[in-house]
Amino acid sequence: MNQKEFLEKVMPFKDKVYRLAKRLLVSTDEAEDATQELYLKLWRSKSNLGAYKNIEAYAMTMTKNYCLDQLKSKRASNLSLVHSNYSGDDSVQGDLEWKDQATIMKNLINELPEKQRMIVQLRDVENYDFQEIEEIMQMEATAIRVNLSRARKTLREKFLKKESYGIR
Repeated sequence: MNQKEFLEKVMPFKDKVYRLAKRLLVSTDEAEDATQELYLKLWRSKSNLGAYKNIEAYAMTMTKNYCLDQLKSKRASNLSLVHSNYSGDDSVQGDLEWKDQATIMKNLINELPEKQRMIVQLRDVENYDFQEIEEIMQMEATAIRVNLSRARKTLREKFLKKESYGIR
């Protein structure tokens, strides 16, 4: 694989790799380092990339593994979701309410078990399909769906509880 082919196949998902690293490592600098490290590894193994059906899933798996290794060596329980897909109200009040709700949801997602947190990140934030999540997480589709369902139910219940606190 030459440089042009490499760039055409690998660069389109660079932002997704960075966002996943950012979610797992929290720090912008660490996420940038992880992204750079991943692309260096991909460049070094560019002659073997043709063997993979889905290079993006392979890269996301590498990112996940690299970030988890970094976390284990530094600070095992400090994961965070920082990104959100915002398309909000024009009003200032609506904007503030949305930001408050996003903060609450971010904190609730941080409380989820690691697998559920990663599945929510991949499915609901990054919009990966279940087959891609299977490859990245190395889990069966049924287990992914069960974990996602449980995570969403937990998030919904806790969010509604926080939102209705003090109203009654």
